[in-house]
Amino acid sequence: MELRDKNILILGLAISGVSTAKALSKLGSKITVTDMKSENELAEQLLELKEINIDYVLGSNDVDLDKIDLIVKSPGIPLDVPIIKKAQERGIEVVTDIELAYRITKNKFIAITGTNGKTTTTALTGELIKKAGFNCQITGNIGVGILWKSVNAENDDIFVIEASSFQLESTRYFKPYISVITNITPDHLNWHKTFDNYVNSKKKVFINQKDSDYTILNYDDLLLREMGKEVKSNLIYFSANNELEKGVYVDDYQIVINDGTNIINVMDYRELKIPGRHNLENALAVVSIGWAMGIDVQIIANALKEFEGVEHRIEFVDSIGGVSFYNDSKGTNPDASIKAIEAIKEPIILIAGGMDKGADFEEFIDSFNNKVKALVLLGETKEKIKDTAISKGFNNIYIVNSIEEAVVKSFQLADPNDNVLLSPACASWDMFKSYEERGRIFKEAVKKLRED
Repeated sequence: MELRDKNILILGLAISGVSTAKALSKLGSKITVTDMKSENELAEQLLELKEINIDYVLGSNDVDLDKIDLIVKSPGIPLDVPIIKKAQERGIEVVTDIELAYRITKNKFIAITGTNGKTTTTALTGELIKKAGFNCQITGNIGVGILWKSVNAENDDIFVIEASSFQLESTRYFKPYISVITNITPDHLNWHKTFDNYVNSKKKVFINQKDSDYTILNYDDLLLREMGKEVKSNLIYFSANNELEKGVYVDDYQIVINDGTNIINVMDYRELKIPGRHNLENALAVVSIGWAMGIDVQIIANALKEFEGVEHRIEFVDSIGGVSFYNDSKGTNPDASIKAIEAIKEPIILIAGGMDKGADFEEFIDSFNNKVKALVLLGETKEKIKDTAISKGFNNIYIVNSIEEAVVKSFQLADPNDNVLLSPACASWDMFKSYEERGRIFKEAVKKLRED
């Protein structure tokens, strides 16, 4: 795709926007950037781009589209905002960064999506690819803009991409060599409007694949099992609960690969350092990727045994007075937080709440199952979660106004051998720039608690 001298509008100056601007500058495009935030709010991003010739429209999206050839939007911007509707009426294509990266590079892509588990699966896949001797770029929704990496990559670099539903929604030709869907449960319904729309955005990760590609799906997710009928590439199922005629599954604690003829032992899953049933599923997905790529089983096993997890996902922070603190700020929806509750030993003091994405919290409260002894709530959803909990008979609830206050209150409520778990079951954007910022503030609050 030729981008030199093309007039390209970047919509939104977050991580992907900065990466896109730098990449397009190197490719010789004429760049306009618009963002609803002010110059002061974007000071950090503008400083990073100060050497690049860019026309800025800040504080509004009132951009003249007459000369715009292409719009690259920040993934989180909905498709129904006026500027995008206006562009579509004029026949101007609107894409996200992963679509554009696919068009301008010949590299192999491994794209990992799903409601939960994609960050851990992406990070672990990156470690496996490196151990197998490949050059690897870990990028996408994991917090590193893909376009800047793509214009600087070597031709043999393999891109391991965490692909969000927001990114996939605006793809058209995107076709990874290997696609993975870890699971699908309702999420981001405030953005996608319906669950069907959300599911269809996830399907885009494999929809363009052919018989030379691979699609990896979670057999234990009934929606994905059924979705397998739509796959046109080589389909690999993985399962933590079922023996498969062909695929990757668990047999008496052993992770095994059944190639349809032979059963190949990979490792005892009890050797994994990442806790919880959901992380076993993530590991099975990575074994499936390794199998598809022809990586030696011992290399796969070593990568899994050595992986210690990712920041903000059931991350042990500290133990103070016998009370352990865990940072699961990446738990941005009820299903993710349910998995964290299942993974942590009782008794649990749970810190939850955040931006309302339209989720229902009944199953979240049901998952407490006498493991959660107190619930500390903050953010936009605090009253919604509180009302659901009370309706379910759970009444030991405390409302706070900050993460710092939540940490102090949780410590006051805890006894030795209790676990304080930050797993919000909600997005962070009502109070924080990102779940990463929320997690860092939590860890800083725990550190201050120790100092005090």
